[in-house]
Amino acid sequence: MSADPYKRSELGARTVRSPPGEHAAMAHAFPEIVELNVGGQVYVTRYETLTAAPNSLLWLKFSQSSPDELAKDSKGRFFFDRDGFLFRYILDYLRDSELLLPDSFSERRRLQREADFFRLPELSRSLAAVSKDTSEEDSGEPEEADLSPATTTASSSERAPRSPGAASGFITIGYRGSYTIGRDIQADAKFRRVARITVCSKISLAKEVFGETLNESRDPDRTPDKYTSRYYLKYNFLEQAFDRLAEAGFHMVACSSTGTCAYNSNDPGEDKMWTSYTEYVFCR
Repeated sequence: MSADPYKRSELGARTVRSPPGEHAAMAHAFPEIVELNVGGQVYVTRYETLTAAPNSLLWLKFSQSSPDELAKDSKGRFFFDRDGFLFRYILDYLRDSELLLPDSFSERRRLQREADFFRLPELSRSLAAVSKDTSEEDSGEPEEADLSPATTTASSSERAPRSPGAASGFITIGYRGSYTIGRDIQADAKFRRVARITVCSKISLAKEVFGETLNESRDPDRTPDKYTSRYYLKYNFLEQAFDRLAEAGFHMVACSSTGTCAYNSNDPGEDKMWTSYTEYVFCR
């Protein structure tokens, strides 16, 4: 009796039958070692790992498509516009058919969203169950409201909303900007031009507050309990960062700024270009 030409799922997914030889032809078109660019993070893995879960998105892309049909970056790596930090856990699951997360891992819901995107229903259900159990453990009877005068006269920053169980800590927001002083001192065409807003804090706090607006590509390997000074935001408006911090229960406790003249021509008719670096310290 000849061998079954159809590959069946061992992860509980519905079996999809392709014409004999089609999967083998597609597999032959891809290299054995595949390079991926996921949200700016580069991963190198085996073709068999990417196609380990039948009917998943990666299985569909790499077994039912040709290399020319997939998006690539400037260096020819297959590109996926997803969370590059969390994709490592997707790969771990594909390698071992199970997933072991760090004890301090606090991004199960975000990872569940990635599992849904990559069409890994077993992983998604497992993460949903863990998130539900954690929420039930953290929930408790609400405490009676303290209506003492000290509470009712608290400042607005002290009454800022704070989610139950939210961790305390500090976040430092820094930005390097430039501004031009015109000849008449009154016309400042570009008074504040922000190049990049940096975030310095504990990893878990930064991700809680800024979420998808946080660019983690400069420091992707640190665990949530570590600290970083290399994250930055995907937008250039300080007010957006301040709004998010206020919504998360943070208030400003300190700030500092320096300014230097970067361009000073001998021609009195030329505008002077100044650069500045400013830091704002927030606490919850």
